[in-house]
Parts: sequence; C-alpha cells; structure tokens
Amino acid sequence: MTFTNKTALEIGQMIKNKEVSSVEVTKSMLANIKERDEKVNAFVSVFEDEAIKQAEEVQAKIDAGELTSPLAGVPMAIKDNICTKDRLTTCGSKMLHNFKPPYNATVTDKLESAGAVVLGKLNMDEFAMGGSTETSYFGATGNPWDVTRVPGGSSGGSAAAVAAEEVTYALGSDTGGSIRQPCSFCGVSGIKPTYGAVSRYGLVAFASSLDQIGPVGRDIKDCAEVLSVISGHDAKDSTSVKRPVFDFSTCFDGDLKGMKIGIPTNYFGKGLDEDVKKSVLDAAETLKKLGAEIEEFEMNIVDYAIPTYYVLACAEASSNLSRYDGIKYGYRKRDCEDLMEVYLTSRSEGFGMEVKRRIMLGSFVLSSGYYDAYYNKSLKVRGLIKKSFDEAFEKYDMILSPVAPTTAYKIGENSSDPLKMYLGDIYTVSVNLAGIPAVSVPCGFGSNGMPIGMQLIGNAFDESKLVRAAYAFQKETDFHTKKPEMVKGGNN
Repeated sequence: MTFTNKTALEIGQMIKNKEVSSVEVTKSMLANIKERDEKVNAFVSVFEDEAIKQAEEVQAKIDAGELTSPLAGVPMAIKDNICTKDRLTTCGSKMLHNFKPPYNATVTDKLESAGAVVLGKLNMDEFAMGGSTETSYFGATGNPWDVTRVPGGSSGGSAAAVAAEEVTYALGSDTGGSIRQPCSFCGVSGIKPTYGAVSRYGLVAFASSLDQIGPVGRDIKDCAEVLSVISGHDAKDSTSVKRPVFDFSTCFDGDLKGMKIGIPTNYFGKGLDEDVKKSVLDAAETLKKLGAEIEEFEMNIVDYAIPTYYVLACAEASSNLSRYDGIKYGYRKRDCEDLMEVYLTSRSEGFGMEVKRRIMLGSFVLSSGYYDAYYNKSLKVRGLIKKSFDEAFEKYDMILSPVAPTTAYKIGENSSDPLKMYLGDIYTVSVNLAGIPAVSVPCGFGSNGMPIGMQLIGNAFDESKLVRAAYAFQKETDFHTKKPEMVKGGNN
C-alpha cells in the first residue's frame, strides 16, 4: 500500500481504524527514503531498525487503547539540531559528527509520548546558519521538485523530506525564516510559532533570543496538530511561556468573515520576482473572496530588519558556539602540542566557512569600541520593529507577505555571494526579531515550475487566526496537493 496524497492525520485515522498498521506505514516510508534520498539527501541518519521496533511498540499501545493521539503510529523525522537521546545529533557539522546526546529534547519526548515514530534526523545548514542547506558537512540537500536546485534553509532537509514523501511531517527550527523559506521553496506548509510557545530545551542553540522549533507538514492541518502536541510550558526552558497548549479544533470551518488582513506595500517593491508577486497578490484575492477584508499599508521600519538581524544573530552565535572547543565533546584535533593549538585547530577544522564567518562577525560587533555602535544600536532597532508590528496588529488580524523574493535557485548559484544569500531572508527575519508567529503555505508556481509560498504573520500567540486563514485558503485551492515528479503518482 502507498500513502501518496495522504496527510499525517489521514494516515493516523487509517491506523486507528485498523485499515493499516504503524509498521506497514513505517516500512513504506523507509522504502521511500531508500528509493529517493540518494538524489535528495534529506537525511543525515536513518533509524531503520529502531523505527520498526518503535512502530511495533506504538501499535501495541494503540491496540490496547493506551494511545489515542491523532498522530499515534505516524512516521516523522527531526531536524538534526534537535536532541535525540543516544542517537546522532550533528547540527550538519563536522564539529558534532559523532555526538549522541544523553537526553531527548522536550519536543522529542512530547511527540514520542503521543506515539510518533521517528525515522531519522534531517539535513540542515551547519548549525542552522544558511538559507539553502548547502553548508552541511554531509553535503547539500536537493529540492524534490528539481534536485539541481536548493530546498531552502536551514530546515531544508525537513521540507525536502516532506515534499518527497519520505516522511509525513517533520520538525524544523526557525531563527530567521528557516522553516518558512524551505516550505515555500518545496511546496509544503510550516509554522514558526510565537517565541516561548514551544520549549527550546534540547535545541542546539544558534541565536537563543530568535530560535524556535516548529512543524513542517503536507498541509496546515497537520502542522496545527503537531504544534498542539509540542507546545506548552516547560520548566526546563527559562524562555518558555506559562500558557496552555494550543487548541485548533475550532479553526477549520473555512470562514474568514470579519477578518482584516494588511499587506505592507514596501514588501512588494524592488527585488521581488514578478512570479512571486503575482502569486501572493492572487492569494490575497482568494482570501478576499473567502470573506476577509484586505488593505494595503506602509511598514517602513522593517527595511532595517536584515542588518539588525545579522548583527544580533551573529553576536549570539559567537557566544553560543564558544562551547565547541575540542575539549568536552565533538571534534578534536589530535596530536596537538599545547592547549591553545587544540582550541585553534579543532575550531578551524570543525567549523565550516559560513559558521566561521558568522562567529567572526559576531565577535566583531561585540568587541570593545563596536558594542554600542552595532550591537546596542541593533537592540534598539529590534524594539522599534516590535513596536511597528504592535501598531499594525491594532488594526489588522494578520499581515500577508511573500516568504522569499524568488523561487528556489540552483545549487551553487549564490554560495559565493553571502550578501545576496542574506537578502533572501528579507521578508522573514523581522518576525523572529519581534518574537511573533507566522505560517508559510503554497500559493502558486513560478514560470520555472518551482513552488511559491505566501506568509501570514500574526500577533503573539495568535496562531489560531493564522491556522484559520491558512486552512480556508487551502480548502479553496489545491497548490498544497501538488507533488514533484519523483513522487509516484505525480500530481494525481
């Protein structure tokens, strides 16, 4: 049996109805990985034997009535910067090529308690620093729609695995757009939750004030269910907010009457590909037909988002990555003459070029004489960006924008131009700076046949509004049902 065109929730219902077993679904997905991942390279590691054993155990609990979660028995995979006990967690880096954490991330525990079957760990830009999944120590990931193109980053492995139907859903992390941009490039759906809504315990830190774990799925309903499982307060994470888990049960009626959506005009200017612009504005018309009120407005402060983000993110990266010194764990250069040589050579050889670039940028902006000029000033601008969003949400329920200025580009096309790569985050980083939620859902295709996503941005903890609007859009359209040619059955 194949599971083409089946969502995670549909497969979960089939398992519950005894139409299929968790073991059968797991073996089917593992077969897809064997068939397709040589081309895609979405996985860093596959837990074949462990996954089958886990599926058997989960199925026994389902049969005994001990597991009733809608996702019980459904296979999934986890981005490789989220800890999995005694299983490789590499962050796509030589520095952690052999690291097996002694504990699970909170989100891993929550999903496994709900009956998730973990198939493996997914490829990513090294330490989540990148927008293309080209900087991984384990090689670039290909986009299932065209394996010569990037899947986006840093959660490129997560989006590519879902698009290639190697898994039904996946976990990613989003520091500056790392869930939303890959979802846009690969034609799948994803949610970047409000900062503090999902525990970061067990997420290997890149920029601690920006990082957030979120779901990637075939449609927004799958993503909403996963988010409801992984959300909620966690005493192990000091940034976790004390509030109930999300409940999206009332978000699927498809009615947008009374909803007001703002479109920032400065998001649609120079640098935006015409195909992307048309698809997002067409999506606005669809939302309007569904009952939403659409209005254009100006939001100029976000023009400063890119420099602000890269100053703050690099500063935090410089601090967070200082722990990788070749002493405690991870890669260590052997045959060194003294401690200083251990530090220097281990870090030089263990980190890739992009990570080293960002560590150096971060060290510079935190250095004496530059702290006030760059880091401190960026903190002030971050506050102004948050204020700008607060003012917008006094008037609008959400904001509609592109996810990325272009569709997926060729592997290697932008790798020699870091600035061009960084500008690809222009529509996403402000969301992380403000700590607010956003979703990415497919809304069209470019003239090159590559998917295009739209972004819906909401106020803090207003995920339910975003899910409602995204679901109504997906109920009305079929972009999220389209499949790459490598998936058996094509777009049927």
